[in-house]
Parts: sequence; C-alpha cells; structure tokens
Amino acid sequence: MTDYIRPLVQVDIARPDHALPLAGGWGWFTHVEILSRAAAPRVVPAEAVEADRLPPLTRARAPIAGLSMESPQIMGILNVTPDSFSDGGRYGSAEAARDAALAMQGADIIDIGGESTRPGAETVSDAEEIARTAPVIRALKEAGLTQPMSIDTRKSAVAAEALTAGAVLVNDVSGFTYDADLAPLCAKAKAPVCVMHSQGDPATMQRDPRYADVVLDVYDALQQRIEVLVGLGIPKTRIIADPGIGFGKTLEHNLALLARLSVFHGLGVPILLGASRKRFVGTISGVEEAHARMPGSVAVALAALKHGTQIVRVHDVPETAQAIALWRASVAGRANG
Repeated sequence: MTDYIRPLVQVDIARPDHALPLAGGWGWFTHVEILSRAAAPRVVPAEAVEADRLPPLTRARAPIAGLSMESPQIMGILNVTPDSFSDGGRYGSAEAARDAALAMQGADIIDIGGESTRPGAETVSDAEEIARTAPVIRALKEAGLTQPMSIDTRKSAVAAEALTAGAVLVNDVSGFTYDADLAPLCAKAKAPVCVMHSQGDPATMQRDPRYADVVLDVYDALQQRIEVLVGLGIPKTRIIADPGIGFGKTLEHNLALLARLSVFHGLGVPILLGASRKRFVGTISGVEEAHARMPGSVAVALAALKHGTQIVRVHDVPETAQAIALWRASVAGRANG
C-alpha cells in the first residue's frame, strides 16, 4: 500500500447530506487525511478517494460476542494475577474475582487475565495461568453473569480451558504470534478474537522501541496479522484490532497512535483501545500511582470514542460508563443518544 486513508471523524448533530457513515457507528466523515511514507499528510474530501477504498471505512461492523458495534462497548479488566501493574494481587481467589466482576456495573464484556503483561513481566506456566483463570470463569458462569467473558492469554492451552469454562472471546497481546496453535484453536471453536500489536514480549518490549513511522508500522503489522488469521479460518467478522498502547511504545509513540486512531478503521474490523491507567497517563498527569489514574484514563477513552473506537478496555468501569453516557447525551442533545 502506498498511502493510508484516515477518516476525519465527526459526531456533531449537524450532519451534511453527503457525509459518509463510519463503520455503521455513531461517527461520520466528509474528509479524510491521506498518510504516506513518502509525502506529508494531506486532507482531501472523501469524494476524492477511489470508491473501492471507502467500503472498509463505511461498512457496518458485525456484532462480536453478541455485542453491537453500533454503539460504544466497555470491556472491564479483571486481572487474577499477583503482579499486574495496577491491580495485581487484589483478586487472589475465585470468590474475590467473581465479586469484582459482578460489581463492574456498566461493563459489556469482562476480560479475564492470568498472566501479567506489564513491562518486565516474566512468562507464567500454562498450568499456573489455567489455575488462575478457569475457576474464575466457571464461578462467574455459575453466579449467572450476563455479560460475555473474554480470556486474555497468549497460550492455546489456557484459551482452550477458558473457552470450555465459558469464555467466548480470545484476547491475545502477542497478536497470535506467541503460540502457533492458538489461532487454529479459535478458528475451530468459532471464537472471536482480538489481535493486538506489540513490539517484543512483556519482558523486553520497553527496551528502546523504535519505528520508522509508528502509525503506519502498527497499521501494516495489524493488517498482516489479520490476513494470517483469515487464512487460518477466522473470518474478519470475528476479528477485533488493538494498536497496543504501551506495548513496545514510548510516550511519543502512544500519543501519535492516539492522535490518528481513526486510521485503523481502514482495517475493516472493530477497534479496541486499552490505555487504562497506563504509564503515559501518569507521566502526562503527574500521577505516580496507577490506581489513581482514573480521570486521565476516562479522558483517553472519550478521546478514543471521538475517533469512532468501538471498544474501550478499562479498569474503572462504572466511572467510564457514566462518562460515556454523558458524553453521548451531550453530543446528541438528548438522553440515550
């Protein structure tokens, strides 16, 4: 690809007749930014773009795990690890984790992880990760949890146990590069997946990450991984893409991705953003403790919605749900907008 098309997303109630819908969601656009490795960015009217390049931007996204992509969805983070950067050790038993998930008022899906992927984290054995996650998933099913659950793992053995226990989606921070058996497992199970970009593994990813152009490099990497997954039997209608904020990225890389987040709609799949409580939030806000970064994390989530991002992955679920409800009502000029 010689250039990349980024829709300049609008959400205003005054919408021109010639505006194009963005991915069947709440946004629309009349202009796009053309990005290229060989030239400076330029803005042109959408009608100046070749017609066959617009469908990936305008086509409505199919529901995933029963969730509509026509409105923002909140993925609540449930880390059942002793060493996650923000909430490690808080949910050391299946009962504590179950109660935490049931208290996530406003979550549309619960993402359960048993291996820390913070910078410098070491790999956990399959058996240990299964022991941390599968009992929690079963406990939540038995408790009558109504939201779907996803398993945050790089490993096929862990995903297999989680899917058997009741999870319905697999969220892999390695972009399905760590375990060659994971994607075929998901294809056979007809499980939707989230493919995330990362540079390096958690133990090494923050050691001087570099890119020629972080936005375009991440886009190309995700596009390549999506093509691989489709080739392995996972249709695009069951794939979500995550640019991987904080995974092998500096502060400047993270901000560059956030500023042009809407370019990833060109991949033709829903976008997930996971920026909650991450270090860059603390760096910019001056807040050292991860658990105190809720206001900054909510601000980033709302900025992502302005780009048409379909799913935000967050720790502070009730606060994010409240903010999104008010943001949507304020933009639409009516409640439940």
